[in-house]
Order: sequence, then structure tokens, then C-alpha cells
Amino acid sequence: MSTTARKTTSGKSTPRATAAPRPDRRHNILLAAEKLFATYGYHAVSIRQIADEAQVPLALVGYYFGAKQQLYHAIFEHWRSMINARLTALQTALADPSPDQLTRLVEAFISPVIRLRASPEGEYYALLMTRGLALQSEEEDAIIREFFDPMAQAFIQAFHTSLAAEFPHVTPSQVAWCYQFALGALLHHISDQRVHRLSRGENRPCDPAVSPQLVAFIAHGMRGAIASLQPLHSKKKKS
Repeated sequence: MSTTARKTTSGKSTPRATAAPRPDRRHNILLAAEKLFATYGYHAVSIRQIADEAQVPLALVGYYFGAKQQLYHAIFEHWRSMINARLTALQTALADPSPDQLTRLVEAFISPVIRLRASPEGEYYALLMTRGLALQSEEEDAIIREFFDPMAQAFIQAFHTSLAAEFPHVTPSQVAWCYQFALGALLHHISDQRVHRLSRGENRPCDPAVSPQLVAFIAHGMRGAIASLQPLHSKKKKS
């Protein structure tokens, strides 16, 4: 602990503890809102509940963030770096000369999210993403359109380019379905608790160690789905 010197009447200096740093109340409000929204949903949480969870006066929530919708938006703005990390991983995968580029792209899509879910600081944000994408109320849809749709389009385009090298007749709309199926698998993995029961206690929910298995499941699933849609004449040529 850092100290400062304080002289006594005898002339000797004695250590004096430095005052504890003031809590970051704005950050505490953000964390409290993130936790409550992820647990109960946007509409089930009040500003008063967020203030109580953050242990701040009610008026301070409005002072820092304004209305509840603005606070909700601030959470995703705070985590914009996660979207940037996924897009950076996407660009790295696109530059990879590996023959199995699709697998690299799927890794870029899911790995940052799985790491985030496994971290103490990212647990509630990961769950909040899952809830928002599943429910898609007016407030959640606005967030999805602003923060996640541009990233989704970038991944769909990359998946299409990679799959087109193997399946020339694949269309962007078919790949968009593949993206949705992949997203469903990812979101279920980071939010599900049932696997522990179904595996008779063998599997740990949200286990990041099974990430390679999930990557393989999604990549092979995409290939299998697109292969089943290829025109009949292209299948005859291969046989």
C-alpha cells in the first residue's frame, strides 16, 4: 500500500495511508445494467433497479446515460472492440493461403465470442447478445441493425467467396441461411446449461475446450448444406 509521511510531535515520520480511489460510478452503472439486462431482459429491468445494483443515486443513471434506451446502447458501444476483434480475425483468415480457408473463417466467427464468454468480465455481455438476437424487440432490433448487421454481411460475403471456390453455383442467399444456422449453434453453445444433464454430468456448459469441435461442426455443416443444393448436372459431372 502506498503511503505518505506524517511527522509526529517527536519529529519522527510515520506512514499515513493514501486515500482509497473513488469508485468509477459510471462504469459501475454500465456493469449493473449489463448484468440485469442479460439476466432479465430489457423490458423487465427498471432504471431504479439498475441504480440499486450499481449502488448509486437514481438520478446519477440519467446524468451519465440519459434514458434507458441510451444506456442499453452504451453497453454495446462499450463492447464495440469485440466486433472489431472479430472483423480483424476475419481479415486475417481471408489473407490465409491455407487450403481450408472456410475453417479459418469459422474460427474467426466464433473464437472471440467463446473466449469472451469464458472470461469473468465478458460473461454477461455474451449472454446479452444471445438474449437480444433471440428476442429482437424494437430496442434490440435497433442494436442488431447498428452493431451486428454490418459484421454479419462481412462474414456472409467471406463465406460465400470461400464456398464458391468449391461450389460455383452457390448463391449469397444460400450462404445467408448458413450464417444463420452457424449463429444459432454459436449462441446456443454460449447460453445452454442443459448439456451437463444430457451428458450425464460429463460435459461442462459453455466449455471453451470444445471450440474446435464446434468449428468443425459449422464448417462441415456449411459444406454439406451447400452440396445438397448444387444443380443436378454438376453432381453428375463429379460422379
